[in-house]
Amino acid sequence: MRSLAIGATGMIAQQFNVETISNNIANATTTGFKKQRAEFQDLLYQNFRRIGSTSSDAGTIVPTGVQVGAGVRIAAVSRVMEQGNLNVTDNKLDLAINGSGYFQVELPNGDVSYTRAGNFKLSPEGMIVTADGYPVQPNITVPAEAVDIAINPSGEVLVKLDGQVDPQNVGQLQLATFANAAGLEAIGDNLFLQTPASGEAIGGNPGAPGFGRVTQGALETSNVNVVQEITTLITAQRAYEMNSKIIKTTDEMMQQAGQLK
Repeated sequence: MRSLAIGATGMIAQQFNVETISNNIANATTTGFKKQRAEFQDLLYQNFRRIGSTSSDAGTIVPTGVQVGAGVRIAAVSRVMEQGNLNVTDNKLDLAINGSGYFQVELPNGDVSYTRAGNFKLSPEGMIVTADGYPVQPNITVPAEAVDIAINPSGEVLVKLDGQVDPQNVGQLQLATFANAAGLEAIGDNLFLQTPASGEAIGGNPGAPGFGRVTQGALETSNVNVVQEITTLITAQRAYEMNSKIIKTTDEMMQQAGQLK
C-alpha cells in the first residue's frame, strides 16, 4: 500500500520542519540572525487514467483523470531577510545596519565573509575586529591615544585624540549587497559566504543608494518571532502525528486484509 511510503515521507518532511523551527527558536537572541523557513514539494504522481486522454472512438476527452501522489519532500530551507529591531547598547563599537547590506570580514584563510552582526571589538593593535578576532574590511585601526570613537551613519570612523579639538578620520566602513542575499551560505559564527546563487558582492559606502545606514551604539536583533515560531511548531507536530497515524492505520488495514479467508 502506497500510504505507508507516503506517510513516511510526510514524517521525514515534518522532521525537517521541526529542526528548522528549533534552530530559529535557539537563535531568537542571536545578533543579526535571520530566521529560516522550510519549503516543500509534492512528489511524482502515478497516472491510472491520464488527464486529457480520449475515452472513446468519438474523441471525447477525460476531464480529470486518476492520479495518485507519492508524498512530499523538502525542497528548500529559505532565509527570511527582513530587518530585525535595533537594540540600543550605547557601546561605541556596536554597529547596526538600518537597511540593506552586510559588513565585510576577512577570515583567517584570506576569504571575505559577510555578517549583519556588528558587535565589534578592538584587537591588541587597535584594529576593529569581530568577537572572534577577524578583522573588519577595510582594515581600520584606532590609535591607542584615542579618547573617543564616533562612527557616523555614512560609516566614517572618527576618533578624538587627547589634546585635539577636531576629530580625526581613521577609516571608512564599507558594506556589501547581493542580488539574492537569501543565496548566501551560512557558515556559523554569524558569517556568510558568497555563492553562485547570491551573485557577486556589490560594495559601497553606508547611506549610498541601495545601501543601509550605520547606527552606532546599537545592535540588530534576531528577526525571529518566538510566538509565531511556537505556533508553527505546534502545526508541524500535529502534521507529524497525522502522518504517523496514516502508517498505523495502513498497518491495521493490511493486517485485516491478511486475515480474510
